[in-house]
Amino acid sequence: MSNAKERKHAKKMRNQPTSVTLSSGFVSDRGGKHHFGGGRPSQSQKQELHSEASQQWQIKMSPHVLPESDVSEQSSSKTMFKKKGGWKAGPEGTSQEIPKYITASTFAQARAAEISAMLKAVAQKSSNSLVFQTLPRHMRRRAMSHNVKRLPRRLQEIAKKEAEKATHQKKEHSKNKCHKARRCHVNRTLEFNHRQKKNIWLETHIWHAKRFHMVKKWGYCLGERPTAKSHRACYRAMTSLCLLQDLSYYCCLELKGQEEELLKALSQMCSTDTGLTFAAVHCLSGKRQGSLVLYRANKYPREMLGPVTFVWKSKKTPGDTSEDRQLWIWLHPTLKLAVLEEMKTLCQCSEPVNSSVCVPEPLLTAAQESQPEPADDKIGKKRKRKDDGEGAKGTKKTIGGGARDPSQPRSWGSAATGIVISDLTMEMNRFRLIGPLSHCILTSALSAAPLHTGEEDAEETPHHWWSVACKSPDGVLLHRRQEAAFQLLGGISSPAEIPAGTILGLTVRDPRVNLPPQRSRALPHPERYQDNEQVRQLLLEGVPVECAHSFIWNRDICRSVTENKISDQDLNRMRSELLVPGSQLVLGPHESKIPILLIQQPGKMTGEDRLGWGSGWDVLLPKAWGMAFWIPFIYQGVRVGGLKEATVHSQYRRSPNIPGDFPDCLAGALFAEDQAKDLLENYKRRPPAKRPNYVKLGTLAPFHCPWEQLTQDWESRVQAQEAATVSSMPCAQDHPRPLGVAGVAEEICQSPHEASIAENQRTGPEVPGFPAQAATEMVLEQSVSEKHAAAAGSQLCVLRSRKLLRQLSAWCGPSSEARRAPCRGQQELTRKACLSILDDFPRALVWVSLSLLRKGSPQPRTMICVPSKEDLLQLSQDQCFHGPWESRHSDPFKSLILKEKEKKKMEKRQNREQAVSKGLAAGAPPAGREALVQGLWSGPFPGLTSHCSRVLLGFVTQGDFSMAVGCGEALGFVSVTGLLEMLSSQSAASRGLVLLRPPTSLQYRFARIAIEV
Repeated sequence: MSNAKERKHAKKMRNQPTSVTLSSGFVSDRGGKHHFGGGRPSQSQKQELHSEASQQWQIKMSPHVLPESDVSEQSSSKTMFKKKGGWKAGPEGTSQEIPKYITASTFAQARAAEISAMLKAVAQKSSNSLVFQTLPRHMRRRAMSHNVKRLPRRLQEIAKKEAEKATHQKKEHSKNKCHKARRCHVNRTLEFNHRQKKNIWLETHIWHAKRFHMVKKWGYCLGERPTAKSHRACYRAMTSLCLLQDLSYYCCLELKGQEEELLKALSQMCSTDTGLTFAAVHCLSGKRQGSLVLYRANKYPREMLGPVTFVWKSKKTPGDTSEDRQLWIWLHPTLKLAVLEEMKTLCQCSEPVNSSVCVPEPLLTAAQESQPEPADDKIGKKRKRKDDGEGAKGTKKTIGGGARDPSQPRSWGSAATGIVISDLTMEMNRFRLIGPLSHCILTSALSAAPLHTGEEDAEETPHHWWSVACKSPDGVLLHRRQEAAFQLLGGISSPAEIPAGTILGLTVRDPRVNLPPQRSRALPHPERYQDNEQVRQLLLEGVPVECAHSFIWNRDICRSVTENKISDQDLNRMRSELLVPGSQLVLGPHESKIPILLIQQPGKMTGEDRLGWGSGWDVLLPKAWGMAFWIPFIYQGVRVGGLKEATVHSQYRRSPNIPGDFPDCLAGALFAEDQAKDLLENYKRRPPAKRPNYVKLGTLAPFHCPWEQLTQDWESRVQAQEAATVSSMPCAQDHPRPLGVAGVAEEICQSPHEASIAENQRTGPEVPGFPAQAATEMVLEQSVSEKHAAAAGSQLCVLRSRKLLRQLSAWCGPSSEARRAPCRGQQELTRKACLSILDDFPRALVWVSLSLLRKGSPQPRTMICVPSKEDLLQLSQDQCFHGPWESRHSDPFKSLILKEKEKKKMEKRQNREQAVSKGLAAGAPPAGREALVQGLWSGPFPGLTSHCSRVLLGFVTQGDFSMAVGCGEALGFVSVTGLLEMLSSQSAASRGLVLLRPPTSLQYRFARIAIEV
């Protein structure tokens, strides 16, 4: 039989008996095989030989042919096997010697044993299926699974045995617990605390877990996107309504010390080229929130740490006579470790100190706080076991930083500088309201706390700090001014009308007290404040600096507010005891007073279109008050978003998303590496026929963006072109030419920048089609500057200089005769101006936005390419021209993959009968060589920029169809060197046009590039 037939035959016979033994001694002589029984006799049976049978078995057959009378009897006991060479007798191909005579009784016993074994094999099941599942499909009925009488009578007995066996296997459910209690953990709070050891939960985690797809990122368990289809609804909320997000996973670092010492240390981590710093006037006074990009000390523009926002505590604080300033720095959790270590080094804070941020004790849950005494506990007594109450009594709910290791220090101080750095991560909640109705949500859900009178002060209340504040006339006046400014927000149609980063401090009532009976939508009422002079003054000047004060800066007050919070169960019990159901609940002086801080978020601030889109408010709260504010916001008609909505928000604002859009940051590189690993695993899960072949599509890097090699290739490309130009025309006249074009000035030919590039060219990738490197070094070796050589050999950086970004933004747009004159402070697009930029930023990227001219929806990792002159000419002649097509590439790895497969098959075939360990070792690829994946490029990339027919300029990091402009939009990075060369070679009318090609397509599409500042 063939291999397939042998396997089929073995599958059919796997449940058949392989050995049949008899009770009496019936064995073959010479230890031979049992011809009648079909099996091998045991050792005990060999010793019980019958005398008569043994004599008959000892008669041997003569070599001549048997008589015809014995042929029929012997043929039944002769074993035949079919092999590759044909049918052969016996397992080894030799004839077996059988006796001439047999005993009838012994022969009958052997046949009886075979028949009983056959009946036993037929009776037992050959699979794990139930009896009714063995019937043909047309005979099956649904009731057969629980009603045995529905089965045929011949199968009813077997079905009854199966039912009895399944009944014994079932676990007995506890009768003293209801169905809901049996499903829950014995101690739910203990279980929740245990599940937060690896990934911290936010206070709104359970609310999100019921309505969102949850992901584990950055040490937290966060909501990624809603389970309901709400992409367009979330966009409408950000555009015309309100979207709510929980940003409590953001980290907060607090710095305390003298203002001069703080500014001296922090000024080394930022630069005025990128914008405002920590010393900005409005930010330093505590009136506004600032934002900037941090670098390692004195390493600008390289070694970037990440973007942060900061808030200074206002100077004019009633009752505060300390000269120390307080600064909060908010940053993404992936950036915290690097920024914290750099700040500790600059501020010389290496000694752990006992700060006011003590290790928070877990809070009691609402059920545990209101748990009555065991003597009075009668309700639900049958549904609890004796050990449940004891375990639940000592368990407390983990809130805020309670999940952190208490042995780790949270504050570090310095005796030399007097600066104290504290880690306030998870010590506060931060909610973000996005949309024009965000301030209406705030004014409807929150109300200012009432002032304490003298009679109320006589009573002992847990809010002693508020009583002390109300005794001060300055404190009462400040609270009233803050309340008035807060009420004026209702007369503003959009938060974008207020100055960016405005800060307003306030002390509010418990929002759960005035919770509306049902969900509604808060609307603005601008008609009430049309003739109000105070509203116009608020729009022009913002909130006064005195109103930025908040008690949330005081850690002792925040701890008191957290510990004295009234539980939800107590509030519901008080509501149930009201004389008139549904009336207002009045708690008097026992009502909680919560200090908060409101920070205006400016929204879109770059470009000329949709300015102020996505603006809103951030609300800072003490910990343990997250859900108390979250539910009132939900009742006012907000829509909740997750991480996906945060990405869409940054994409429509055309701002980089943290940390994926920061390639020069360590966190951004790690994020890209993890993302590429996940995409590669998903790609390998599909068979080769169901996934794109990126090698044939000409996509070298479908899962990540090789920024380092992109900048190196462009530097080598321009350097080789300039070397060829210099060697061919060393004495050209001084005339401005584009980069890489013949006719270069003599003084530019020997520029120190090109000499520095030549030093780096030795290690750079070789670009085909350009002259040898030896000629380049001979031409450019004359003037070598150490400064520029160090800059050329430095790491990757992103161009963030405001002045240079404005210059590039002016050059990217199409210029006409009226706009040809440069603006004040800007230069024309000349070779000298380009080289002045490349001297400081030889390997730099720049953040760009792209808008498609025709149809198309870009996606992440889409290639940004330079159009050829033929493409631009065809577009000018035909306005409906979508773009060229890339020719399909050949796959050089296909033959190697086939050879590798054949080699593995041969090795597997040779080692099939060997040990398992040897087989695994033979099947594994060699240690020094990576396993080839069909459809992906293996090994180093040949030439990243010149691999396809259109020269590669950069990559897209965010891209999708934009509902704001009605076409495809993308955001990404391009090489500064490549961008300057492209702009220099394009005409004034077509300047700024590029081509976009997705990784899974051969179609190029035209898009316009823009740099927004």
